[in-house]
Amino acid sequence: MTDRSDAAAELPLAGLTEAELGALICRITDELSGRGTREGFAELLRILAYAGQRVGDAARLVAESDSWSQVAEISGTSRQAAWERWRMS
Repeated sequence: MTDRSDAAAELPLAGLTEAELGALICRITDELSGRGTREGFAELLRILAYAGQRVGDAARLVAESDSWSQVAEISGTSRQAAWERWRMS
């Protein structure tokens, strides 16, 4: 997904908090879904798949620096379920 737009790659995201980044993602998602176009729908599906991959990456990073118990707590599931879902890339 990173190859789609040079303009997006130049956004100053490093200074934003996690909450601000999340809000930006929600605004963009709302805009794409609200357009009601074939292209907007296709982009949302592509973003969904990409985000799913990145969620797995994030879970493994949290588990590496903290524990699978921490991943389970954040995701609202059991440690075993978190490990089974996200242990592999």
